[in-house]
Amino acid sequence: MRQTFTISLPPKMAEQVEKTMRAEHRTRSELVREALRRYISNRRSLEETPTAAELRAIRQGEAAYQRGDSVTLDEYLRDVDSHPRRPRHKVS
Repeated sequence: MRQTFTISLPPKMAEQVEKTMRAEHRTRSELVREALRRYISNRRSLEETPTAAELRAIRQGEAAYQRGDSVTLDEYLRDVDSHPRRPRHKVS
């Protein structure tokens, strides 16, 4: 059995909903159901408890960061780009 909800949205958000509905050829209900599915799924994944191995890895990463043993994303990308890649042989 379906249940009906009444919600209120700020005008700008309501406009975004209408534009998205038209762009995706969906009904308002379909759009809201999909948004809620994704929201609930994301919330559920945030509630997962890390394993002991994951907790150890997190602590090691935090300790390395505190020691200053880290690089920025820009530094990493610059380093990766500066190493020439060797050509690979085709495998048939």
